[in-house]
Amino acid sequence: MSRVLLEGRGDFAEWRNAARSLAATGIPPEEIDWRERDGGTDLFAEPEALPPSPASGKAPMTVPPAFIALAEAVICHSDPIRFMLLYRLLWRLQEDRTLLDVASDEDVSRLRMMEKSVRRDAHKMSAFVRFKEVGTGLSVNGRRKFLAWFEPDHHILARKAPFFQKRFNDMDWIIATPRGSAAWDGVTLTLSSDPCEKPDLTDPADQLWRTYYANIFNPARLKVKAMQAEMPKKYWKNLPEADLIPGLIAAAEGKVLAMAARQASEPLPFHGRLQQAARNVPAAPKLPAGTLAALREEASVCTRCPLHQTATQTVFGEGPQDAQVMFVGEQPGDQEDLAGHPFVGPAGKVFDQVIGDAGIDRRAIYVTNAVKHFKYEPRGRRRIHQRPNLGEVAHCRWWLNLEIDLIKPKLIVAMGATALASLTDAKRKLSDVRGQAIPLSGARTLFVTVHPSYLLRIPDPRLKAEEMVRFQDDMLQVRGLMG
Repeated sequence: MSRVLLEGRGDFAEWRNAARSLAATGIPPEEIDWRERDGGTDLFAEPEALPPSPASGKAPMTVPPAFIALAEAVICHSDPIRFMLLYRLLWRLQEDRTLLDVASDEDVSRLRMMEKSVRRDAHKMSAFVRFKEVGTGLSVNGRRKFLAWFEPDHHILARKAPFFQKRFNDMDWIIATPRGSAAWDGVTLTLSSDPCEKPDLTDPADQLWRTYYANIFNPARLKVKAMQAEMPKKYWKNLPEADLIPGLIAAAEGKVLAMAARQASEPLPFHGRLQQAARNVPAAPKLPAGTLAALREEASVCTRCPLHQTATQTVFGEGPQDAQVMFVGEQPGDQEDLAGHPFVGPAGKVFDQVIGDAGIDRRAIYVTNAVKHFKYEPRGRRRIHQRPNLGEVAHCRWWLNLEIDLIKPKLIVAMGATALASLTDAKRKLSDVRGQAIPLSGARTLFVTVHPSYLLRIPDPRLKAEEMVRFQDDMLQVRGLMG
């Protein structure tokens, strides 16, 4: 059994040199006892083994670059088992170069967790180190002097010190921790592994921090568990505003009620002036009744269902008022909602391409949707499409019927199940009537096909190609029905 004794202060080169020597000799992981100095002297400990001499003719071990990045982070972890895990992974990588990609591997999983813990600790150091000015004079080089205290979980001081050197380059500072210290004097960044004791310091800026925090604290958005998860006690206990937190939390409910009681019950002073100015704006000339433009203007302020509350605007149909063919889709999408025009997004591009190939001129047809407002679910910065329910379709059928009565198309193409439901009372599956020409009242014909967005959602390339051909055939049938 070979014993290796390391300082274990986050120095990657220290472990790498020892691992190289052991690997060159061919010593497997199970025959190595990795130890970490505890700063004391054990009179009964066995003497440290000398580095073994390399075996002649043995090829050096090599590793992928990803292992170096992983090891540089993991070596900063405080668990002594990190030395053994890294060396064992080094040994195993010689047989399987893709091992780091196997997330289920026990060694890889444990090392990734260590890496994550180190990176989180480093992030917390960037966020919670608070410098306090020491004294009132200047240092020998004419710079102000500052001191900070931080309690890291791991040996990250050497890893993070260059960050503070770049960010606070114009002042002299010392960051003291129980695991050592880092100091910058404008010329040299000095690191020490000697543990420090927490200094008892105050700073005139402490009261500014307290005032600032008390004023930005929002009781209406209080989430205690989230605060505890992101700012554990070991961090906030060293911040000057920390002693305000219990009182702010205790008074949060009362402050929320007080905020509600103080909300404005009367319009602001300038509100009346704005209303008067709005009344004095000359009214636009009223559009002739019975025209498509008048119907579109009326629909622009539609509040028949709740969808208008979240949509950007009403997306009404477009096309000539004497169009012989009307295409009806489901609802506007994200891009249509922003642009105010139907079928201009990804599904609209598929639609334009296919009808163009079929010889249908979009300028000669009327294109609209069964529902005129975009229904979606917010997910981060994205708005994810949601299918409208039957009630929303029924409310918007009023507008669709007005469009049909005004345009009087001879052929209506229903694209998708929602469009089919809005145009017929019969509850039939789309697949049962797709590609069929169904007679309607008033010498009108209904043709049923899929919505172009369906083609975009098919993950299988082979199936997508087949469905694209079917949709193209449907549009050729529509072209034939148009005469």
